[in-house]
Amino acid sequence: MLISNAYAASATTSDIMSFVPMIVIFVLFYFMLIRPQVKQAKQHKAMLEALKAGDEVATTGGIVGKVTKVGDSFISIEIAASTVVNVQKHTVQTLLPPGTIKSI
Repeated sequence: MLISNAYAASATTSDIMSFVPMIVIFVLFYFMLIRPQVKQAKQHKAMLEALKAGDEVATTGGIVGKVTKVGDSFISIEIAASTVVNVQKHTVQTLLPPGTIKSI
Protein backbone atom coordinates (compact mmCIF):
# COMPACT_ATOMS: atom_id res chain seq x y z
CA MET A 1 0.00 0.00 0.00
CA LEU A 2 2.48 2.60 1.08
CA ILE A 3 5.43 1.22 -0.80
CA SER A 4 5.23 0.92 -4.55
CA ASN A 5 6.79 -1.92 -6.44
CA ALA A 6 10.46 -1.44 -7.40
CA TYR A 7 11.49 -2.29 -10.91
CA ALA A 8 15.05 -2.77 -12.12
CA ALA A 9 16.13 0.02 -14.42
CA SER A 10 17.10 -1.27 -17.81
CA ALA A 11 20.11 0.10 -19.67
CA THR A 12 18.74 2.67 -22.00
CA THR A 13 20.47 4.26 -24.94
CA SER A 14 20.96 7.47 -22.97
CA ASP A 15 22.98 5.56 -20.34
CA ILE A 16 25.19 4.01 -22.99
CA MET A 17 25.56 7.30 -24.86
CA SER A 18 26.89 8.96 -21.70
CA PHE A 19 30.03 6.79 -22.00
CA VAL A 20 30.70 7.70 -25.63
CA PRO A 21 32.53 10.99 -24.84
CA MET A 22 34.86 9.21 -22.41
CA ILE A 23 35.62 6.53 -24.98
CA VAL A 24 36.30 9.16 -27.65
CA ILE A 25 38.65 11.04 -25.30
CA PHE A 26 40.55 7.83 -24.50
CA VAL A 27 40.92 7.00 -28.19
CA LEU A 28 42.19 10.53 -28.91
CA PHE A 29 44.71 10.31 -26.05
CA TYR A 30 45.91 6.98 -27.36
CA PHE A 31 46.47 8.12 -30.93
CA MET A 32 47.75 11.62 -30.13
CA LEU A 33 49.88 11.02 -27.02
CA ILE A 34 50.56 7.41 -26.09
CA ARG A 35 51.21 5.86 -29.50
CA PRO A 36 53.68 8.53 -30.74
CA GLN A 37 55.66 8.36 -27.48
CA VAL A 38 55.95 4.58 -27.68
CA LYS A 39 57.07 4.85 -31.31
CA GLN A 40 59.68 7.48 -30.44
CA ALA A 41 60.97 5.38 -27.52
CA LYS A 42 61.42 2.39 -29.85
CA GLN A 43 63.33 4.52 -32.36
CA HIS A 44 65.60 5.91 -29.61
CA LYS A 45 66.30 2.42 -28.27
CA ALA A 46 67.15 1.17 -31.78
CA MET A 47 69.47 4.15 -32.29
CA LEU A 48 71.28 3.42 -29.02
CA GLU A 49 71.71 -0.23 -29.91
CA ALA A 50 73.16 0.69 -33.31
CA LEU A 51 75.81 3.08 -31.91
CA LYS A 52 79.36 2.22 -32.91
CA ALA A 53 82.79 3.80 -32.70
CA GLY A 54 83.17 6.69 -35.15
CA ASP A 55 79.56 7.89 -34.93
CA GLU A 56 79.03 11.57 -34.19
CA VAL A 57 76.48 12.21 -31.43
CA ALA A 58 74.91 14.94 -29.31
CA THR A 59 73.91 14.25 -25.71
CA THR A 60 71.03 15.70 -23.72
CA GLY A 61 73.57 17.78 -21.80
CA GLY A 62 74.78 19.47 -24.98
CA ILE A 63 78.02 17.55 -25.45
CA VAL A 64 78.83 16.99 -29.11
CA GLY A 65 81.55 14.60 -30.12
CA LYS A 66 82.70 11.42 -31.79
CA VAL A 67 82.10 8.02 -30.17
CA THR A 68 85.37 6.21 -29.46
CA LYS A 69 84.18 3.26 -27.39
CA VAL A 70 80.77 1.68 -26.78
CA GLY A 71 80.00 -0.38 -23.68
CA ASP A 72 76.83 -1.89 -22.28
CA SER A 73 75.71 1.21 -20.38
CA PHE A 74 78.47 3.78 -21.02
CA ILE A 75 80.08 5.26 -24.11
CA SER A 76 83.28 7.27 -24.54
CA ILE A 77 82.98 10.47 -26.55
CA GLU A 78 85.92 12.44 -27.90
CA ILE A 79 84.92 16.10 -27.55
CA ALA A 80 88.29 17.64 -28.49
CA ALA A 81 91.71 16.41 -29.56
CA SER A 82 92.75 13.81 -26.92
CA THR A 83 89.85 14.79 -24.61
CA VAL A 84 87.53 11.87 -23.97
CA VAL A 85 84.54 11.85 -21.63
CA ASN A 86 82.46 8.88 -20.51
CA VAL A 87 78.69 9.33 -20.49
CA GLN A 88 75.76 7.04 -19.91
CA LYS A 89 74.43 5.55 -23.10
CA HIS A 90 70.85 6.71 -22.60
CA THR A 91 71.96 10.37 -22.53
CA VAL A 92 72.71 10.26 -26.25
CA GLN A 93 69.93 12.26 -27.81
CA THR A 94 70.82 12.53 -31.49
CA LEU A 95 72.96 10.67 -33.98
CA LEU A 96 74.50 13.38 -36.15
CA PRO A 97 75.24 12.98 -39.87
CA PRO A 98 78.86 12.04 -40.64
CA GLY A 99 81.12 15.06 -41.09
CA THR A 100 79.13 17.35 -38.82
CA ILE A 101 82.08 17.73 -36.49
CA LYS A 102 85.15 18.87 -38.42
CA SER A 103 87.33 20.27 -35.65
CA ILE A 104 88.17 16.96 -33.93
